[in-house]
Formats: sequence, C-alpha cells, structure tokens
Amino acid sequence: MLRSCQFATVTGALLFVALCPLSASAQVKITPVLEGLDNPSGLCIHGKTGHLFVATHPAVLRVAPTSPAKKFVEVDAFKTDIYGKGPKYDIGPLGVALLGEEHLIVGDGSLQDAEELVRVFKIGANPPTTPTAADNAAFKLGPIGPGDASAKGEGNFYAIAVGPKAFYVTSNGDDTKGWILKCDIKDGKPGNLEPFIATKPLVNVDAPVGITLSPDGKQLVVGQMGEVNIAGDSLLCFYNPDDGKLLKSHATGLNDIAGLAYSPKTGKLYAVDYSWVEPKNGGLFRLDITADGVKAVKIAGLDKPTALAFYKEGNLYVTVFGTVPEGSSALAGSLVKIAAGL
Repeated sequence: MLRSCQFATVTGALLFVALCPLSASAQVKITPVLEGLDNPSGLCIHGKTGHLFVATHPAVLRVAPTSPAKKFVEVDAFKTDIYGKGPKYDIGPLGVALLGEEHLIVGDGSLQDAEELVRVFKIGANPPTTPTAADNAAFKLGPIGPGDASAKGEGNFYAIAVGPKAFYVTSNGDDTKGWILKCDIKDGKPGNLEPFIATKPLVNVDAPVGITLSPDGKQLVVGQMGEVNIAGDSLLCFYNPDDGKLLKSHATGLNDIAGLAYSPKTGKLYAVDYSWVEPKNGGLFRLDITADGVKAVKIAGLDKPTALAFYKEGNLYVTVFGTVPEGSSALAGSLVKIAAGL
C-alpha cells in the first residue's frame, strides 16, 4: 500500500515520486545455494566458468554452482574490522568484480579507513589448491590517506563496477564528500586509484554503495544509501563515467540500497535494499524509471541482502547477511538463487 506521495528535490531535477515500494504480483522462488556464511557482502560471476566469487568476513570464496554447490577458498588471511550503527558486524573484504577472465578485484574493509586497499588477484580457471593470501595480490591500489580530497582518508570499498577503460569503486571515509573512486585500465592492467566523483555535494545524501554500469556503458549507476537510521532516503543516481558529471538523480523510497544490477535478458534494473532501520522491509526490488521518477517494485523479501549479480543466462544470485538467533553462535549468511526470468 502506498504512503502519501511527496515532492523530492535533488540536484538537476524536481521529481514526483511515490516514496514507498510497490509489490510485484508474481512470486519468485528463492533457492538456497550456500548457507552458514560469515557476513557475505560482495558477489560477482565469472562469465566463462560461471564460478561465483563471494566476499565474506574472513575470505573470498569461489563457488561452483553445481548441485549441490561446491565451495572453495580463493583468497584468505584478511584482517577484521567492525562496521555498523546499532548492530555491528565483523567485516573483511567487501566489493568484488572481475577484471577480464584472469583477475579478481577485491575492495577491502578489513583495515582502518586511510589504510585500506583495492587489491587485484590473479585467478585461474579452476579453484586454487592453496588460497592466495590477501597480502599476495598482483596489484595493490591505494591507500587514499588524509588530504585535500578526503579529510579522514578513504576505506570500506563497498562495490565495484568495471568498464572497458576504467573501473569504479564506492567508498566510505569523508562523509562530506561521499567519494566514488576511479582506476583507469591500460592494456588490461590497473593504474592509480583516484577520487573521481564527490557525490555528497551533488545530491546531498550520504554513502554511495551499490554501483553498476548501464548496459550501453554510457551511464554510471549508483545507489546512494543514505543514513542507515533514516528510512526511505536512498537515491538512484546516474553519472557520466568519463567526466563524472551528474546526469540525473531520483528518490526511490528505499531505505538502504546496497547493490545494483541489470538483467542481461530484459535490461531491467534491480536493487537490493539492506534496510537497516526496518529489516522486515528489506529485499530485492525492480527499479522502474518513469517520466515521474523511480518506482520501486518489491520482488522478494530478504533478510539484510548485501549484493546481487546476474549470470549471462539470466539466473540471479544474491548474498544475504541474515539474522543470528539470540544466544546463537551460528553463521546466518547465505547465497541464494532466483531462476532466470527477471
């Protein structure tokens, strides 16, 4: 049921939006792939092998989507940091993405801001016999320490979007800036990691987190999470990936957009809402862009989803933190699958 509609002003446009998600009429089947994961927060899929790479608190896992799924440790020996307001979570590696077929980009969350790195690891077609240690990356990008661009330095590299000429990383650190970082790619190798778009001054909302590129590569699409203790403040923002110019920004009515992905079959845009302030309202949403703004259509309820990725045939995978029962030491995280059709 819709809440009252409001006008929302954002840089570059005045948009009329319904600040409440709608529900999709069709139900989707959610199939567990792996359970008992430790705070899974990042996800990507190898286009050739179909292997999934899942960032969890202690390690990056490689998952072969067989039945049952087979789990391997790809990268380990990360340190631990703590993240959150209210509930606090142990975190390590965060965002993951493929750079070609032979390199895995991993955004760190295991150290202090101003010390964290974006690491790029060489990977093979098959799982490694021995995991690669976090310190043994092929390339180490950063850190971005305190300075003119960032008063505190940057860290918590949440998510990564890879284009043909550069990749982009959402970051946490200087809350007055809300940086998206950029790393140019030359001859398949990463260059320097640099601050690229200061989002907070442009849209007046904190925390870029979810990020992807539009199917034609012409727009950098960002989920501005907003404050975790404020409901309904997440934005969907579009930038020029070459010069960083803000193209448009829409209110969504969602609480905390954590991940974004386009369906390879339908071209539709999907988001996961972690929903810190109201976990029961979190889930998977389709974001329909209309002349009036964005309509968020709820596809499935999920307990603190963190990332999503489509495989080329259309199957969708989502990482979920879940909730640990009171008094339990069990790991509540999971990787789930929704069959092609979205």
